[in-house]
Amino acid sequence: MRLISFVNAVLVIIALYFLVFERDTLFAFAGRGDEPAEAATEVSESVPAPDAIGVVVVRSTAREIGSAVQLRGQTKANRQVEVLAETISTVVSEPKRKGAFVEAGDLLCELDPGTRPASLAEAMAAKLEAESRVPEAEARIEEAHARLAEAEINLKAARKLSETGFGSETRRISSEAEMSTAEAGIKSAEAGLESTQAGIEAATAAVAAAQREMDRLTIEAPFKGLLESDTAELGSLMQPGSLCATIIQLDPIKLVAFVPETEVNRIIVGSMASAQLVTGLQVEGRVTFLSRSADETTRTFEVEITVPNPELLIRDGQTANIQIAAEGVKAHLLPQSALTLNNEGELGVRTVVADNVVDFVPIRLLRDTAEGVWVGGLPESADIIVIGQEFVTRGVTVAPTYREASQ
Repeated sequence: MRLISFVNAVLVIIALYFLVFERDTLFAFAGRGDEPAEAATEVSESVPAPDAIGVVVVRSTAREIGSAVQLRGQTKANRQVEVLAETISTVVSEPKRKGAFVEAGDLLCELDPGTRPASLAEAMAAKLEAESRVPEAEARIEEAHARLAEAEINLKAARKLSETGFGSETRRISSEAEMSTAEAGIKSAEAGLESTQAGIEAATAAVAAAQREMDRLTIEAPFKGLLESDTAELGSLMQPGSLCATIIQLDPIKLVAFVPETEVNRIIVGSMASAQLVTGLQVEGRVTFLSRSADETTRTFEVEITVPNPELLIRDGQTANIQIAAEGVKAHLLPQSALTLNNEGELGVRTVVADNVVDFVPIRLLRDTAEGVWVGGLPESADIIVIGQEFVTRGVTVAPTYREASQ
């Protein structure tokens, strides 16, 4: 048995020798050496080199797609306010329960007035009293002006008589003194009027303060919305800063997300946007805000989309997958398995160019779908290796087998 195995091994070695090293001689012995040289040349041109690696290639043509900016964000109430007390008193109104709908100006909490009405009445009485002093002060000014006019007449007469020698010097001096006294009287009367007016202003301020204190006893809803908490309980003591109620406004509602700095220039305020909530609800709105300042930690920019919510189906804080409309781009649809990395770690695809030579083209991912990935960075038409790309590198000659892109 060993002899037979040895003989078989020798025969196999001889056969391999003729197939590898004496292949031309063997083909000539078999009758293939008589073919014309032209035919041999034609075969060598149409048939790939014997050592070429077989690959599957898809001839892809770029198509224009709507290149929406895809983000992940959450819903946020258009307004949310904690309505606080501004004075000290006890609640005398029945509480409203959370979830209740309120209109702007609806009463939320009413506080015990205590002695505030009496303080307001006292301030108003003081104001009336101060205002009643105005006519008296004005009359004093008029009287002072009359005395001044009389003193001026007397002084002129005394001066003329003194100049002609019919009046004494004493009378002239006395008239001048009366003139000075009248001027001082005017100043005193004007000062009294100013004091009266200052008293009126102080009384008016006191009335306004007392009225403002009265107004603080009724805490009202600042806008139309929903109560997110119960209002303050009957009999509870409220102090400045105590919470009366929390109100949120959900119509319209905002979608808030953060855009990476590589995509921020593709978003324009006013652009249409759509979103799908985790509940499956589809909503549409417009971009109403795009931050000009990036977050220091994430280097992202905040974007807000305003969405109508008349039926209040959207709640505050729900997760949303957002798509913001942007300008369309040319892209190729490829299977994910066609993507590969080069020696530098760049993501791209391997293509077949002239003479069946392999090339590597970097790409950028645009969108991931169930049918494949949309990529950019490729020429309008490209022959892309979809099977066997991991076994070849740039510059290698391959034996491509083409198939339709839909296969």
